[in-house]
Amino acid sequence: MSTVSSASKTATATAPSAKGGDGLRFLTQLLQVATRQKASDIHLKVRNRPFLRVDGVLRPMREFPVLSVPDLEALAGAMLNDRLRKLLHENYQVDSSIGIKNIGRVRLNVYYQRGSIAMALRVIETRVPTPEELGLPSVVKDFTRFERGLVILTGATGSGKSTTIASLINEINFNYAKNIITIEDPIEYLFADQRSIISQREIGADARTFPSAMISALREDPDVILLGEMRDSPSIDTALTAAETGHLVLTTLHSPAAADTVPRIISSFAPDAQGTIRAKLAQNLRAVVAQRLLPRADGGGRTVACEVMTAGPRVRELILDPLRVKEISDLVKGGAIVEGMLSFDQHLFELCRRGDITDETALQHATSPTDLKLKLDGF
Repeated sequence: MSTVSSASKTATATAPSAKGGDGLRFLTQLLQVATRQKASDIHLKVRNRPFLRVDGVLRPMREFPVLSVPDLEALAGAMLNDRLRKLLHENYQVDSSIGIKNIGRVRLNVYYQRGSIAMALRVIETRVPTPEELGLPSVVKDFTRFERGLVILTGATGSGKSTTIASLINEINFNYAKNIITIEDPIEYLFADQRSIISQREIGADARTFPSAMISALREDPDVILLGEMRDSPSIDTALTAAETGHLVLTTLHSPAAADTVPRIISSFAPDAQGTIRAKLAQNLRAVVAQRLLPRADGGGRTVACEVMTAGPRVRELILDPLRVKEISDLVKGGAIVEGMLSFDQHLFELCRRGDITDETALQHATSPTDLKLKLDGF
């Protein structure tokens, strides 16, 4: 990580070239425009203007020039330290994050395409939003009260998983005296100690791998561990072991729906290991939250729609039985209140009734559009 000072207060109609020592100024102006337009991402490649993603839609930044090879090389030189530049040269891609004074933080992926440097930048607000500000269902906020177990946030790239999990960590930080350790690649939100103490470790800078950092974390007297992402079977197994030994583990996983997370985890392991993983998952999984970002009815950005699967006795029973694991999906869709479940369609209905999203948006994203339409029509 590095911290970059702001070199310009406003973006001019035509931004300066990134080469010739203007890389930092160019980056600052890009981010000023991006934050004003509430963009989530910036895309940079040679022979094209910068593009912003605003409310899920890509838009060209016409006030900026077409980028050249020297422009992208200068930007990479401004954002990457010697270690990261070496990794870029060796692996043809690298992940990192930087702080921009008076603007916020940026998660960046620098990579090569057609022999030249390209970048994808994710804009991260400096302040961590609260669960209420994100519009999370109350049952999700209640997960911060857990003393142990595994809580998983799932969804597509750009669905807000990292923001939700940061919000839950900060909720613990403000309300409970805990020792919290985060293991991320790269670090995104920065936390300030409140009632809790928080140590943030970045893969590559503070630890070599997710599994090694997790094993080390178990010797650091943690109460809560944030594992940025369960990427493979070793990181999944280590996260389950941490939950099994009495810690609360919050993590993310790429999975389209809450119920799909269970087979997704189990299938990551060899057949002869799946029985053991089923048992560990049934014993230690507490909840899965799948989320999507949908356009608000008033056009003012996006709001979150969630599906929540809580791992009560019935779910644990189904996890253990490979022939019945698919029944978890029906259990979630039914929204069994006694289990604390919340289906996507239930939450979509609530968002419609509050006026947060339109009926058309809800039906477009519904699991069962016909059933939701009947419910919206009062049947």
